[in-house]
Amino acid sequence: MTCTAHLPAAGRLLAPFQRLANASLLAAALGLGAVITGCAGPQITDYATEQPVLDMRQYFSGTLDAYGVFTDRSGKVVKRFTVVMTCTWTGLPGQETGVLDEDFTYSDGTKDRRIWTLKRSADGSYTGAAADVVGQAAGQEKGNAFRWGYTLKLPVDGKVIEVQFDDWMYLMSDKVMLNKAEMSKFGIRLGAVTLSFVKR
Repeated sequence: MTCTAHLPAAGRLLAPFQRLANASLLAAALGLGAVITGCAGPQITDYATEQPVLDMRQYFSGTLDAYGVFTDRSGKVVKRFTVVMTCTWTGLPGQETGVLDEDFTYSDGTKDRRIWTLKRSADGSYTGAAADVVGQAAGQEKGNAFRWGYTLKLPVDGKVIEVQFDDWMYLMSDKVMLNKAEMSKFGIRLGAVTLSFVKR
């Protein structure tokens, strides 16, 4: 359930991959991606004892506001945005379904919307779907953290490019959560989305 929308300046962020014009360069990029993805990184279990304990169903309930930025590979902010998010859950414990309706407004005045449908399993894992997500997103909560992985379809110059997101959320208080999503293609980092959620 992350708060990413159709990526602004996608052509700029994905330009390096449009220049991979021959098979040898593409193979090199894929090989580099395999090396990068093979590196050790933080795991959701690292946060199992952190406080306050996050329950996605409780935090993402009702109306939330979010404030965020897109940054490119150099760290430069390429666009700012705000989100109003309306969240509801239904179903029996261990089998809940959540609907997270996100309305985005960007700093250039453009607007967007994404509706996530989340399903929670009894073990605390989550799956999710949205119209521009390839297949299913998968996530897990431990301690104060939630990790969410998915592939997003982005329109770029009349084509659709699939970009991977590694999305981390950290509950700071009962009202505030911080979120950072790393974007990559062929395992190579493209940029990031950073935002804060504030529960009304």
